[in-house]
Amino acid sequence: DLLDEAAVAGLGRAGRVLAGDPAALDVVRREPRGVVAVITPWNDPYPAAAGLLAAALVTGNTVVHKPSERSDAPGVRLAEIVAGALPPDVLRVVSGDGGTGAAVVAHDDVALVAHVGSTAAGRRIAAAAGARGAKVLLENGGKDPLVVDAGVDPVLAARQIATGAFTNGGQLCTAVERAYVVEEVADAVVAELARLADEVVVGDPADDATTMGPLVDDAQLAVVEEHVQGALAAGAEVVTGGRRLDRAGSYYAPTVLDRCPDDVDLLTTETFGPVAPVVRVADFDEGLRRASASAYGLAATVLTPSLAHALRAADVLDVGTVKVNAVFGGAPGGSADPRRGSGGGAGYGPDLLDEMTVRKAVHLEALGEP
Repeated sequence: DLLDEAAVAGLGRAGRVLAGDPAALDVVRREPRGVVAVITPWNDPYPAAAGLLAAALVTGNTVVHKPSERSDAPGVRLAEIVAGALPPDVLRVVSGDGGTGAAVVAHDDVALVAHVGSTAAGRRIAAAAGARGAKVLLENGGKDPLVVDAGVDPVLAARQIATGAFTNGGQLCTAVERAYVVEEVADAVVAELARLADEVVVGDPADDATTMGPLVDDAQLAVVEEHVQGALAAGAEVVTGGRRLDRAGSYYAPTVLDRCPDDVDLLTTETFGPVAPVVRVADFDEGLRRASASAYGLAATVLTPSLAHALRAADVLDVGTVKVNAVFGGAPGGSADPRRGSGGGAGYGPDLLDEMTVRKAVHLEALGEP
């Protein structure tokens, strides 16, 4: 879908004609930047790569794609499929660790680096590319909040939190990593959320009965364990889960924590695991205020029956995407710019195509009589 969308949308963005001297021709052309480096993450390897590869290629650039070494095979295979429809060497894929990525970013021929991945890696990329004047587009870490207003059906709220926290084992940039629930409905939401967590079937992804597989590796499992244990030590309460599973592989139980305190890693630093931390708030205003207190600015969700509250949330949440009454969703072509620790530059959509090009003004007059 991402490849098809870019193939259609990219054809209509060649530039524009200006109204100047009637005896001259004035245009603004959009030209390829040249070589674009696409560096993609392990957690969502096909969509993250497809969106960036499509935007770079349809606007006329050549591309070097470096997938994460933690999920190298999907990146290599996607690049092979796409490259098969292109002239030789328009798209190349390179495999390797962070050193390989650093060499690509530092190369003088790379005009633009588009990176989806961790905030730490994004900042290193921005420093290295910026030092030689290359353009950088970054979609980096998130700590996405979800706010549950009074009057929301607790069952609906719990389902939305569970979907956001447990899909892909919580290993999504836009996973729900903080839930601020108005006290009026908190007991019912937490109870239903725990029931849903207990219904998750954790197992081998090759088994059709499985609804959640393992984490990517033991290093990520250790991060999740550390964040949960830190929250528990600070006073959070385990409702269900809160432990690694006793089986081969990097498995962690779907977890619900209640009454999480502020200033613990579980609420401030990207966790990337199947954990739903609940913070109880007095009212929607408090939930909105605490949801906004973050170093990240990727996305946020609010569940509310109030149109006034929905519109206020859209205004005050300083994130790239605000979702109302649905944790996932959105029309094709939407553009969302990450903020602060979540990166910078254009998200997907037509504005991403614009970022893949540079503008050139051309003024043309005829010499002498026509």
